Amino acid sequence: MKRALITGITGQDGSYLAELLLNKGYEVHGIVRRSSSVTHTRIDHLRGYERNDERDKNTRLSLHYGDLADAVALVKLLYKLQPDEIYNLAAQSHVRVSFDIPTYTGDITGLGAQRILEAIIESGIGKKVRYYQASSSEMFGKVQQVPQTEHTPFYPRSPYACAKAYAHYLTVNYRESYNLFACSGILFNHESPRRGENFVTRKITLAAARIKLGLQKELYLGNLDSKRDWGYAAEYVEGMWRMLQQDQPDDYVLATNETWTIRDFLETAFGAVGLEWQKHVKFDPHFLRPAEVDLLIGDYSKAKTQLGWEPQTRMHALAKLMVDSDLKLATAEAAAAKL
Repeated sequence: MKRALITGITGQDGSYLAELLLNKGYEVHGIVRRSSSVTHTRIDHLRGYERNDERDKNTRLSLHYGDLADAVALVKLLYKLQPDEIYNLAAQSHVRVSFDIPTYTGDITGLGAQRILEAIIESGIGKKVRYYQASSSEMFGKVQQVPQTEHTPFYPRSPYACAKAYAHYLTVNYRESYNLFACSGILFNHESPRRGENFVTRKITLAAARIKLGLQKELYLGNLDSKRDWGYAAEYVEGMWRMLQQDQPDDYVLATNETWTIRDFLETAFGAVGLEWQKHVKFDPHFLRPAEVDLLIGDYSKAKTQLGWEPQTRMHALAKLMVDSDLKLATAEAAAAKL
């Protein structure tokens, strides 16, 4: 039985990846931060796999308190677990927020990756472990090539993107310096019903559902002209896993090779519930970034050729499935309000 460790297991990608690995027969361990409120909702449906569940003594999911800021704890945990695979998905991942908390973003998103890579060396597991680094299409920023490939130069336009570029190059450096099996997945925007509510796609689908049911009147957004390459997160974690099953480590772009504006996504999401978005969406300059990324579109041909991976769910279907999920949440909210 393979053993995997996931940082950021309670996030969107972490929850889908944990689900995938458990279905493949893995023993899965996740790092969670200690906080005043428990935020495990994305993995609640996996709780039957946990070791403290008395219904099943042969469970395969364990959660460990930890933090990417704590280097010593990371070394101790890796030494104790001896994982076969590590997936570093934890980060301060909101681009707009990274302008407000750039130092924290750099510490967790950038230096956090360095602490894990160094912990791999210090714990002595470098020869056996396979490491995945969650890189980001935001590293391309002010794009130098259309579409973007694994060889397109980076031009980051936010503290988040700069931190991700640092972590990406560290992964390459540790791979070449210590002969680690270390891969970076340069993932373009990937969404799902588990996306955080402060990310633009989920803000849109949740607002469309709530407005349809009379729970909300307006939605405030910033730049509607930004173009993004949107795929389905549940499919992208399969690509992460496939990267670590190859004979040699490498870096891969995961994308759809399609680009759409925020306005296009609005049209699809609000149209799914029979609404005209123009009647409900208002502009708020607060949501503008100091430096904007205007166009992202990824070429996934390398992943298709070498990993056998390609996206199945495109933007229109993705928006529809997110709206359908949020309609269920909004319906439950409306019913609770009547009690």
